[in-house]
Amino acid sequence: MREILVVANRTLGGAKLYDRVRELAASEETRFRLVVPQSKPTAGLVIYDEAVRESAQVRVDLAMSFVSAEGIQASGEVGDPDPFSATMDAIAERRPDEVIVSTHPASQSGWLRRDLVERIQNASGLPVEHIVTDIEQEGLPFAVTLVVANKTSSGEELLEHLRAKAAGDERHLFIAVVPQHDGSGTAPREARMRLASMLDRLHSAGILSAGITGDPDPYTAIMNAMELFRVDDVVISTLPGQRSGWLRANLIDRVKSTTSVPVEHVEANARTTTTAAAAAS
Repeated sequence: MREILVVANRTLGGAKLYDRVRELAASEETRFRLVVPQSKPTAGLVIYDEAVRESAQVRVDLAMSFVSAEGIQASGEVGDPDPFSATMDAIAERRPDEVIVSTHPASQSGWLRRDLVERIQNASGLPVEHIVTDIEQEGLPFAVTLVVANKTSSGEELLEHLRAKAAGDERHLFIAVVPQHDGSGTAPREARMRLASMLDRLHSAGILSAGITGDPDPYTAIMNAMELFRVDDVVISTLPGQRSGWLRANLIDRVKSTTSVPVEHVEANARTTTTAAAAAS
């Protein structure tokens, strides 16, 4: 069986790349190995290193779920932030037969400005196929919803809302963001536990999802996530009325005024949220 190494990050969801993977898988028995180098955020944005790594893992998890549903053999990993090092590390470990590198067009691609494709080909001696995807122009072959929740992440209202959005749409991905409660030392662990519980519920409902923890400020967490991912809409889940610090801080309107994508608000029932959280703990 031949093995093909696929190196991609923000263009991972592009139709051209997926179509090429399907074509290769259909022509010969093939195993794919995906490497996603960690993204570097735009200058001036402060994003937790852990969130950057988690965003790369989200891409790996969603890609693996997507291709495995089509019967394509694949595995994946998060790579070094330097795409050349990430690729060469994977080549040394996996000994693939060929490499596919997916990038933005030359005018947008930092990888191409660093001659990544030629450097990999010269250093490895392997055939390297370059696939160019303009995500902004071409879009993605599936819908992507950003879901933001903390105390209500296990609420029934949120689950039902997302189940309805996913109904009848096999190509709908959900990226969950759970902001940390505060800046305390226990906050990251608590956010990871809430995220894990939320994803377990979504997966049990048959909803294709992955997620990251975020900045304690929910607005910053959302803006960071929208820097790391291309999304079609945003769902924000809060406690009801004045019980919600997010609503008191006017989070919904602030996000709506900043982004061009639709923003939906799901208000949880305090009683069912508490019950679901207790059952998950």
